[in-house]
Amino acid sequence: MSVDLISRARAAARPLVTGVVSGAMGLTLTVEGIPAAVGDLVEIDPGVRPLLAEVVALHRGRLTCMPLGDLSGVHAGAPVRATGMPLQVPVGPALLGRVLDGLGRPLDGGPPLGALAEYVDLTSDTPNALTRARVDRPLATGVRALDAFAPVGRGQRLGIFAGSGVGKSTLLSQITRGTDADVRVIGLIGERGREVREFLDEDLGPEGMANTVVVVATSDEPPLVRLKAAFVATRIAEAFRDEGRDVLLLMDSITRTAMAQREVGLSAGEPPATRGYPPSVFAMLPKLLEKAGTSTTGSITGLYTVLVDGDDHNEPIADTARSILDGHVVLTRKLATAGHFPAIDVLESISRVATAVVPAAQMTDAREVRRMLGALRDVRELIEIGAYQAGSDPLVDRARRLAPDIDAFLRQSVDDHTSPAESWARLHQIVTAA
Repeated sequence: MSVDLISRARAAARPLVTGVVSGAMGLTLTVEGIPAAVGDLVEIDPGVRPLLAEVVALHRGRLTCMPLGDLSGVHAGAPVRATGMPLQVPVGPALLGRVLDGLGRPLDGGPPLGALAEYVDLTSDTPNALTRARVDRPLATGVRALDAFAPVGRGQRLGIFAGSGVGKSTLLSQITRGTDADVRVIGLIGERGREVREFLDEDLGPEGMANTVVVVATSDEPPLVRLKAAFVATRIAEAFRDEGRDVLLLMDSITRTAMAQREVGLSAGEPPATRGYPPSVFAMLPKLLEKAGTSTTGSITGLYTVLVDGDDHNEPIADTARSILDGHVVLTRKLATAGHFPAIDVLESISRVATAVVPAAQMTDAREVRRMLGALRDVRELIEIGAYQAGSDPLVDRARRLAPDIDAFLRQSVDDHTSPAESWARLHQIVTAA
């Protein structure tokens, strides 16, 4: 008999102990009369429909709980039952092609998962740092600007930093269809309800959904559900990694996950710190992000979008995420408004594993193009006012001559998927042009 079945049997054999709701304030409930541990689920029966809540704090025999649903109808004295276990989520191949909510329940109207999937605890151990394999194999994204200037390695964690409306979600969908990863897991955290359907039907489509699991928690969901959705998507990816697969985990966005944790922390009584974020936010981010990466069997390549506040790339969440991740890709509003897609600023983007996953000759080509783009940026104002004289700087002159070819290389339509070999060959052709 498996350990999971034994734990379920023990939970079912426990005597039924009920408590009551003694109060509700803001986003929290106070429960008395039942023992439970932090992280356990309790079931509240308000007389209309059962409501699950998670224990987030303990104080003198009282439980502070965060609901995983709407509090409407909950009243003082409502009976509460302890489940004796934390949230469990489905994992396994049966999830491929499915759309789940923030708690791992099907949203797409398909058949119930039931016995088709294995259910595991949401909490899991992060792989030991010394057992992680080194990131030394490239992962194709199909996006030329990424594969050439911010190459992704299998097991790397990369941040996509941008303001609102600059093209983060569209870039994620392009990567999903162009990657050569075995499995794709997408977490849409705090998205607009309208955009979810558009993302599934237009950006992903049937081809993109074939080997993909999508976890959705829209902006109107309770904060704890939005927070759990990020960990549910990660837990599903971990299960595929443990099977020996190379998984691509895309999360949009880590900022809204941090905002959900802020709501949870403040409601639980934490003091606000930097820009109103309590300390638990900065403790949660590494716990979530460190779960991605390599292991002794497979890998999770994590791509996390970071919604920078007011286009400030040094705001607290962006700064913290950048310090944890293995590289960052910057999308700029200036390029987006000029119709340049993807709006990747290659001079501000960097992959910390580039030299480990790309041959030296190809890195030389990428560095040469970076040098030309940097030189051109330094004298752009002089060129615009007509103060630059041709022949003053040979590198600038060469950059101006090759600028149309470089710009065409960096621009790419959503439906265009270019293999890394083709991208490097085209880049080498630009660099070696007379």
